[in-house]
Amino acid sequence: MRLDASLYSEDALVGLTDFSHVEVIFYMDQVAADKIERTARHPRNNPEWPKVGIFAQRGKNRPNQIGTTLCRVKRVDRLELHVEGLDAVDGTPVLDLKPWVDEFAPRGPSFQPKWISELMKGYWARE
Repeated sequence: MRLDASLYSEDALVGLTDFSHVEVIFYMDQVAADKIERTARHPRNNPEWPKVGIFAQRGKNRPNQIGTTLCRVKRVDRLELHVEGLDAVDGTPVLDLKPWVDEFAPRGPSFQPKWISELMKGYWARE
């Protein structure tokens, strides 16, 4: 991704390579307004998985259309940031970048339902 030179100086990304990961916050601008979900549904319309509210899943048809992905920082070249694992359509507007800090990870054990593990199985295989 490339920062807009009219908005940022070339030092805007300085120091980011000292972090292994960056959180990319983006706007899912290609979601049609009539596809926005505001209720519960089966994730990926799979009836094998429970019907859960839009805020209990990471589907793209969200009311706020904001997406986040934790990406590996590969390199920085002036205003250009190269990452691995960005889960966004090419050309999607990026709203913010935040370096990943271990202390912001969940405190204590984490858990999730079985269906999300099934959904995510092989998700990153396309890379």
